[in-house]
Amino acid sequence: MALDWGAVVVFATVHALALLAPWFFSWTALSITLFLHWLFGSIGVCLGYHRLLSHRSFKVPRWLEYAIAVLGALSLQGGPIFWVAGHRLHHGYTEDPDQDPYSASRGFWWSHILWIFYPRPEFFDYERYGRFAPDLARNPFYRWLNRYFILLQIPLALLLYVLGGWSFVIYGVFLRTVILWHTTWLINSVTHMWGYRTFPSEDNSCNLWWAAILTYGEGWHNNHHAYPHVAKCGWRWWEIDLTWWAIKFLKTVGLATNVNLPPTQVIESKNW
Repeated sequence: MALDWGAVVVFATVHALALLAPWFFSWTALSITLFLHWLFGSIGVCLGYHRLLSHRSFKVPRWLEYAIAVLGALSLQGGPIFWVAGHRLHHGYTEDPDQDPYSASRGFWWSHILWIFYPRPEFFDYERYGRFAPDLARNPFYRWLNRYFILLQIPLALLLYVLGGWSFVIYGVFLRTVILWHTTWLINSVTHMWGYRTFPSEDNSCNLWWAAILTYGEGWHNNHHAYPHVAKCGWRWWEIDLTWWAIKFLKTVGLATNVNLPPTQVIESKNW
């Protein structure tokens, strides 16, 4: 595997621009960061890319599915076909050093970020990874979004500049992107290394409370690996899952249907 210097330069540049944040600080700009981190992270990635598109743990109207997918694309974590295919491979071959794109068995740094710097064709070449998300690859909208997702940052940056100048751009694009990258990657790395295990599994997935807080519920990772098609990651009352709250809201207003819940017999057997 060869180091992708292009990826290194892009990631280093985004991180460097994020470090300008102290010189452009305002409470409003910080609020923009937190809001967009939630919007693109919890709704776009956790709810959209992950629980909706990757696992189909619930259904929403097609127009809403597309809108949520756009929010996921704005996270700058790749297009929907790339993200979903990689995640399905992760579940299909969890921690296999050759077939899991971000296998934690190769160490913390590999699962956190190095898998991007040393891209393998089977995970980064569309003609090869696309077959692991055929439901999305057949859809013209998702093919378009997968190809041009990065361009969505342009209208976002222009809007932020109009609203608040460079301060909003630094906080709403670069700082938000860096924080969201690393909080998402924590699920690939630390939740396969530390935490407690509620369910036995063939992998090392764990539930980690502080990762769950930073990722809107994704940190209850052992629960998720045990029952990946359940829409809810936090099962016990104190396992806070903000993304589930959003799904529950959509269900309440009639926009989410066929919501997969934890099996009743499992809940009863645990006396929860």
